[in-house]
Amino acid sequence: MKCLLVSRIDNVDALAFARKIKSALVSEGNDAIFESDTAAALGETGVQLSHAAADVVVVVGGDGTILRTVQQMHHQCPLIGINWGEVGFLTDLEPTEALEYVKTLPHGFSIEERMRCSFSRNGEHLGDALNEALIVTQRPAKMLRFSIVIDGIVAEQFRSDGLLVSTPTGSTAYAMSAGGPIVDPRVQGFLLVPLAPYMLSSRPHLISSSRRLEIRLESLKPANLVIDGQETIELGSSVAIEVKQAEQPALFVDAHRNFFEKVDNKLRKL
Repeated sequence: MKCLLVSRIDNVDALAFARKIKSALVSEGNDAIFESDTAAALGETGVQLSHAAADVVVVVGGDGTILRTVQQMHHQCPLIGINWGEVGFLTDLEPTEALEYVKTLPHGFSIEERMRCSFSRNGEHLGDALNEALIVTQRPAKMLRFSIVIDGIVAEQFRSDGLLVSTPTGSTAYAMSAGGPIVDPRVQGFLLVPLAPYMLSSRPHLISSSRRLEIRLESLKPANLVIDGQETIELGSSVAIEVKQAEQPALFVDAHRNFFEKVDNKLRKL
C-alpha cells in the first residue's frame, strides 16, 4: 500500500510522531513517503500534495492541517487524521492508538465521503470548501446586505456582519460557534449562518444541495471570500456567488467512529 504522510510543521513532537508512523508503515511492508513541507522540516525528500497519488494519506495534526491537505490535493485521496491539535473534529485517531491502527490498516478499508461546497462567480471557479466559506467585509465592523436566491426565488434578504456557507462537516466548526446547528455529515446540504444579523428573525438555513443556490452581495462595501480559512479571495462589491456541491468530495478512511459520540467527546474538551 502506498502511503503519504503529512504533519503540522510547527510542532517538533508532531514531526517526530510522523516519523514513527512512517517507520511503522514501512515495517509492515508499505511504501511510505512524506509530503514536501513535512519532508523539508525533517530534512528528507518528499512529494507535492498537488501531485499526490496515494492509497491513503496519514495526517498528524489538527483540523487546520487536514483542511490544508484537502485544499492542496488536486485529486482527492482517502485520508486518516491523528489528532495533534486542540479539538480535532476532523481527526479520528488519538496518538495513543494511532501506531497500532495504521500498522493493521487493511488494504480494503472502507471510505466515507464528505461533501464539499463549490463556489463560482460569473462562471469562474473560486474554490471548494470542506468546512465553510466566509463572506466578510475587507474592513472590520462593517455590515453587508445579502439576498439568498433558491431555485431562482429570493428566499431571504438581510443585513449582517457576514455570512457563513458551511457543509454538514463544517457545522461543528465556525458555524456552530456562530449559533448554527450540528448537522449529520451524511446530510447533503448547504448550511447558511448569518453573522450578527441586524434582525433577530434572520436565522440559519439548511438547504438541499440539489437546489440552485445563489448568494447576492448587494452592498457597495468590498468583501472577501475566505475558504476553509486557507484562501482569501477579493469579491469586490455587488456580486453574485453560485454555490454547488463540488464534484470531488473529501475522502476519509472509515475508522468506525460514531459521529454523535465523537462530537459529544470532543465538545467535553472545550
